[in-house]
Amino acid sequence: MAERTLGPVTQNTVLRPRVVMMCGPGGAGKTTYAKRLEREGWTRLSFEVEFWDRGITTMPSADVVAEVAVDLKARLLRQVAAGSDVVLDFGFWFRRQRDEYRAVLAPQGIVPETAYLATSLVTILSRVGDRHGRSADDWPLTEQSATEYFERFEPPTSDEGPLEVVRWAR
Repeated sequence: MAERTLGPVTQNTVLRPRVVMMCGPGGAGKTTYAKRLEREGWTRLSFEVEFWDRGITTMPSADVVAEVAVDLKARLLRQVAAGSDVVLDFGFWFRRQRDEYRAVLAPQGIVPETAYLATSLVTILSRVGDRHGRSADDWPLTEQSATEYFERFEPPTSDEGPLEVVRWAR
């Protein structure tokens, strides 16, 4: 398991597309990391961006989440088929979610990497007040919700596959 502070993102040295699954509770810094990859040419897929593009600015129903998940999986498969590196700017809070995406990518011969943003609850709570819901990447989060998400989160383990633990350097 690699562990480092947020720094330069490694370049793709393999011939097949790379997929990185951002992993961490709300407010951990996943989108900041994913946007760095996006600036380097990766395709970023995000539930929040997809919700926003559909005019959904509050927590959607389970049916809408399921519909968006189907659409995002299809886009993911199209992107890797086209040879694009993809960052999944999701939460991947539970191992079953991470396993589900590994299974989706396995037939393409792609083993996704997990970037786990190991961020303390104190740091997360210091960030949530800065969210005002003005854009897809500014999804509001209360301290109570952030705490509940943090407590329910299942950290990834090295037995799941390639894992990088990222700790924010302040």
